[in-house]
Amino acid sequence: MLSPLREHLRDTFWFAPSAALVLVYVLWQLAYWLDTAIVDELQRQREYDAVSELIGVVDDLKTVITTVSSAMMTFIGVVFSISLVAVQMASGQFTPRVVRIFVRSRITKLTFAVFLATFALSLLVLTSYSGETDPKLVDSVPIAQSLLTIGMVTLSLLLFIAYVNATLRLMRVGHVVDRITVEAFRVVQKMPQGGVGEEPAAESGQIGHSGRAGVLRDVNIARLVRAARRQGVVLRLIPRIGDFVVPGTPVLAVHGGRTPSRGALGYTVSVGVERTFHQDLGFGLRQLCDIALRALSPAVNDPTTAVQCLDRIVQLLAELAHRPLGAVGHRDRQGAVRLVQPVPSWEDLVDLGFTEIRIYAVGSPQVTRRIVAALDELLRLAPEQRRPPLLRHRALLVHAVERDVPEAAERAFALEADRQGIG
Repeated sequence: MLSPLREHLRDTFWFAPSAALVLVYVLWQLAYWLDTAIVDELQRQREYDAVSELIGVVDDLKTVITTVSSAMMTFIGVVFSISLVAVQMASGQFTPRVVRIFVRSRITKLTFAVFLATFALSLLVLTSYSGETDPKLVDSVPIAQSLLTIGMVTLSLLLFIAYVNATLRLMRVGHVVDRITVEAFRVVQKMPQGGVGEEPAAESGQIGHSGRAGVLRDVNIARLVRAARRQGVVLRLIPRIGDFVVPGTPVLAVHGGRTPSRGALGYTVSVGVERTFHQDLGFGLRQLCDIALRALSPAVNDPTTAVQCLDRIVQLLAELAHRPLGAVGHRDRQGAVRLVQPVPSWEDLVDLGFTEIRIYAVGSPQVTRRIVAALDELLRLAPEQRRPPLLRHRALLVHAVERDVPEAAERAFALEADRQGIG
């Protein structure tokens, strides 16, 4: 289906702080009502001494609330500065594609949202303080509001500790590679297990893209299946998720009947400025390859990072080795295929995972040894019909090493299978 609203909002940074501001305003209104109710009840029972004690406590807390109000914006600036530095370092060290990990980080958004909410709450509480000291005339004493603010400050401090810890983890290559792999596996698990089945009827029409140009991020599978079932047709997505489309690009082919109306197909295609994980099977491999290639560049020269990426590439390909690829079919409730979606083939994924790394790794025996071990492991796991791409990459690697490494002993060392590279 189309990315749920949750998925789209996770790619933005404005929603969580905005929602937090609305929520804290509601909490403040509840606390204000509670303060008013407490004072009214005490005055009704003529407990004026208790009201006077509350006024004294609140006057003492006002200094704390004022300090929080003035200091919280500075705290927010520190958090935002740390985030910008971490994003810049990750983009330069790994690949610009990993910036979205920071943008989608729940702890970063939660910390920023709670800090803003605490600042807004402190301002609201300060407006509730009254200069009235007569316990018989005072309308409200913001004791609940002050305690709520102190609770928010405590939560902010705890979140700041968690935020610093999470940010430091996101700057470590092992954690970034693991996050990419986890998200890639989520895409794999959402894929239909069955293939397309029998070939659909002859193509009877095409539907072009009518929106803005951009990367095809995802499609509303549920809506497309419903539209195809009502018309008694099979729809076939022409571009793959991750392809760049422009207005007029054919995006859907109709097989076996009349083309559904544009109204029935409205809001079924999502286009954005960059690829996302939601339905893009190859995006995880693309990011892992980009990190490995950056590590293998002469300016960085970090083959151990490339080996870490190869570990995860093998993990992903091993999971996909027995799954239907090339095209998957989405079925309606009766079990009939109504939408055919192209996905990368096994050969495409193997090429994506190994081609560029293999080309740039010839001068690094640590990486070539890991590639040999990776290909050998996949050859043991993959079915017979999926071994040719693996054998081809192994032969190309051997040829490249024999061509570029003059010493026979060095060639033998570089082509020895080792899961740790050189350990």
